[in-house]
Amino acid sequence: MILFEIKNQVAIITLNRPEKYHAFIREMALDLQDKLDLCKSDNNIRAIILTASGKAFCAGQDLGEVTDKNKSNLTKMVQEHYNPIIRKIRAIEKPIIAAVNGVAAGAGASIALSCDIVVAKESAVFVQAFSKIGLIPDSGGTFFLPRLVGIQRAAALMMTADPISAIEAQNMGMIYRTFKDDEFIESSFDLAERLAQMPTKALGLTKRLLNKSLNNDLETQINEEEKHQTIAGKTNDFKEGLASFLEKRKPKFNGN
Repeated sequence: MILFEIKNQVAIITLNRPEKYHAFIREMALDLQDKLDLCKSDNNIRAIILTASGKAFCAGQDLGEVTDKNKSNLTKMVQEHYNPIIRKIRAIEKPIIAAVNGVAAGAGASIALSCDIVVAKESAVFVQAFSKIGLIPDSGGTFFLPRLVGIQRAAALMMTADPISAIEAQNMGMIYRTFKDDEFIESSFDLAERLAQMPTKALGLTKRLLNKSLNNDLETQINEEEKHQTIAGKTNDFKEGLASFLEKRKPKFNGN
């Protein structure tokens, strides 16, 4: 249900339940958590792509599991399936790209928006589908979406469950950018590969600071920047970046 490969120090995590539009069941959610743990611990991995096979990105929760009396426990699903996924995505101090190849609905959309950078096919669609079945957005949806597009627009998207195109999502600042459908796979990997070749220690520290900025005031945040700039300044990548600038050559960062 989850495909995994490493290519040029980029981990590619591919949701692979196309017959169900990659809707999550317990086994799939736990497998994704395991793959995220592997990405965090493997120092050879310096960037991550989260994508899906086929025509859809993720339809959210498999409602068949919800209606199964032996498995139906929404609290357990949120606690054990989705919240850990979001926590792991934000805790991995490596850039994570959500490469949205098709419809991203419900928790699928929320998981995508929790990643550091979201790119999408021009033909992709995002849907805050929870209200259609009388539920509220979870998987960090009420945290990330209003910070990306503003409270009023987030409220409208969540309450109406209106689908929006990837191009509309880009225009409103929900996602980073779109790629033409026939260029999507190559362009998404090129972006991840470029990030993997950058000073990934500094990128990780940047992600840590962005996480902190969601709750800090300005004074606290600039103090955090001071502390983390000191850490960045002691890395081999900073030494290499400075040397390559002075020597007018392309830097070779190793992520340390």
